[in-house]
Formats: sequence, structure tokens, C-alpha cells
Amino acid sequence: MRISAYNQVQQLYQTQKVNKAQQAGKVSRADQLQISSLGRDIQAAKAAVNSSADIREDVIAPIKAKIADGTYEVSGESFADKLLQKYAEMG
Repeated sequence: MRISAYNQVQQLYQTQKVNKAQQAGKVSRADQLQISSLGRDIQAAKAAVNSSADIREDVIAPIKAKIADGTYEVSGESFADKLLQKYAEMG
């Protein structure tokens, strides 16, 4: 391979690189952001979840009262059934 031919090819590619860089420098555009309707729906759902309470006091209050009175009982059989049911759902 002749070195002069290699140099000519190299110069050709370097010229194109410079031209592309100069062209890119001349273009001025503003960045834009567009959110799809699905994205807006997801944002609304996240906002609704974040605004809701983590603890449902209407469910917890009666249980707390029973625990405080000493009347809250959990059936071992019921607990085991629910535990096995959850395990089956996961597997």
C-alpha cells in the first residue's frame, strides 16, 4: 500500500469530520420535552399514591383497641391458612 494514498484518504476523512463539526456548531435548537398521555397518567397515579396516607386508621383503630383491652386473638389455624395461601400465590 502506498503511503501517499493512505494520507489522501486520511485527509479526506478529517475534512469531513471538521465540516460536520462546523455544521453542528451553526445549528442552534432549543431542547424540548414531550410527555405522552401514558406518562401523564403515570405521574397522576404517583401523585395520588404519594398524597394518600400510608396507614389506614379506620382499619387499624379497632385492632389497636382490642390489643389494648387484651381481647385480640389470632387463630393459629387461620394464620397458617393465610400464610400458605400467600406462599402459593408467590410460587
